[in-house]
Amino acid sequence: MSAEPRRFVLDSFALLAYLQGEAGMGRVKAVLHAAEEDQCQVYLSWINLGEVLYITERGQGLWRARETLARLQALPIHLVEATSQAVLQAAHIKANHPLAYADAFAVAAALQEKAVILTGDPEFQAVEALVQVEWLGE
Repeated sequence: MSAEPRRFVLDSFALLAYLQGEAGMGRVKAVLHAAEEDQCQVYLSWINLGEVLYITERGQGLWRARETLARLQALPIHLVEATSQAVLQAAHIKANHPLAYADAFAVAAALQEKAVILTGDPEFQAVEALVQVEWLGE
């Protein structure tokens, strides 16, 4: 019997690295490929998806944001709802750790799904005692 597949939560940093071909793209691509092969599971908070979309729209226009959404919907990513419980947990995380509110939703998703956060955002150093973080390299 094989071990349970690894679980990952992508934050907006990781997803933008993948979408824009930035440092760390290769690792995100490898994790997404593994998810396609049912070797792991990948999660993304709806809040972090919204963050990626507003950043994309602000920088590249509405049509690119819509194209990005369609592209993301085709990927093997499970979206994590911003339930009332998730909102309360993210608020508690934000109140006690110096990180962005959207990042607190990634932490809440990782706690809920018992997953590793995949990121290159140094703000996540503040929550390494709460969740496991895999740092994206070059």
